[in-house]
Amino acid sequence: MALWTSAELAIATHGRASRAFEVTGISIDSRAIVPGDLFVALKDVRDGHDFVADALRKGAAAALVSRVPEGCSATDPLLVVADVLEALQALGRAGRARSTARVIAVTGSVGKTSTKEMLRAVLSPQGKVHAAEASFNNHWGVPVTLARLPVDADFAVVEIGMNHPGEIAPLARLTRPHAALITTVAAAHLEAFESLAGIAREKAAVFEGLEPGGTAVVPTGLEVTPILIGAARAHAARTITFGPEPGSEYLLKSATISGDATIVQAESAAGPLLFKVMTPGKHFASNALGVLALAEAVGADPALVALDLALWRPPAGRGSRERIWLDLIDETQSFDLFDDAFNANPTSLEAALEVLAGQRPRDGVGRVHHGRRVAILGDMLELGPEEVALHLAIAEHPALAQVDLVHAAGPLMWHLFDALPREKRGEWHASAPELVARAPHLVDAGDVVLVKGSKGSKVSLVVDALRKLGQPGAADAFRGRE
Repeated sequence: MALWTSAELAIATHGRASRAFEVTGISIDSRAIVPGDLFVALKDVRDGHDFVADALRKGAAAALVSRVPEGCSATDPLLVVADVLEALQALGRAGRARSTARVIAVTGSVGKTSTKEMLRAVLSPQGKVHAAEASFNNHWGVPVTLARLPVDADFAVVEIGMNHPGEIAPLARLTRPHAALITTVAAAHLEAFESLAGIAREKAAVFEGLEPGGTAVVPTGLEVTPILIGAARAHAARTITFGPEPGSEYLLKSATISGDATIVQAESAAGPLLFKVMTPGKHFASNALGVLALAEAVGADPALVALDLALWRPPAGRGSRERIWLDLIDETQSFDLFDDAFNANPTSLEAALEVLAGQRPRDGVGRVHHGRRVAILGDMLELGPEEVALHLAIAEHPALAQVDLVHAAGPLMWHLFDALPREKRGEWHASAPELVARAPHLVDAGDVVLVKGSKGSKVSLVVDALRKLGQPGAADAFRGRE
């Protein structure tokens, strides 16, 4: 089924189609073209027009361009517009306008992508869900998500992010959500804001895009909760609160980590809630409460949502857990790896350390014969003038008392590393690639290992290196037996 016809695209973008065509998808990356895609020739480090011919050879049904690119002719399937980015935004606006889906917007300093994927998992049994890929949450990603929105979708989940002031409101107005959630507000991107209050005001701008009659879902228990509630009441017909603060409409009473799951006790107007999130972490419990509130706001069945929360698993790089087997014969020669290497700020790092502290390593295996909780940490970036103090403060977090060993990479993480007791210090290196070379020496069988850092710190390279310590085929051989 066609997502867009050339005639529809031309009307939406005020462009001119070189000939008739139909597209079944939208892509801004020529390397990831799927046959039938409309390739959007955006300008970034490189000009997307340089890749149009290659995209067409790979099966793109057409390309959105501002001129006939080199290697193409006027007879190729092209949609020619005055400005490609403006046309993409217009296409996103048209995709949203023709949709009858209940639209949800998700933003926050921590947990946007995880919450979006949680919503995808719990809403799918109740209707057709369209959700952003990966972290498509910026001035390109949001219009692409909306342009890809199928006409017959029942729900749409749009992630909205920011790095600088003034970014969220335009994306929220483009999205026009029926309900919008702020997961939390934390010290992230502080270098672009004067304070946590400034971040809160920017996050709260998501409510400016709400449809008439829309619902704002707001976390409680934060220093900046009053700012969020004030903005919600200014723009939303209804405000739903969730969190640990008495009076929250979805009140978090307890979140208990039990093995690979988090058991959540909560209360709502409908009565007591008891459900399980199949990954450890109190922050995931909070996000799940926000998801329940959103489900109510868009007409889904909250009781079914509570049951279906067990369907969700965290995406790669955001707290997912896996076992790495070091031996094809002896399954005890293995360690557990928490991949949380996509991003980091003080709030998310503290939450990850709490998860690690609650894990039970295995003794009597490996070289050390004593299972350890091991943290491998990279720099937290974009924290502004207080970045050194914020790193140093983590060394005092109570969860670190339960962590046996810390390896670190980066000049900022040195301050945390240097403040630790000597017996907890493993290895520090100036960069993550230097730590990669030491991967076999960082962990041992029986360990539980957390890798956490901002994306720019490149600690994901350490995750890759640790995975490569595993024996090929061992996962299939031992699956179900661990």
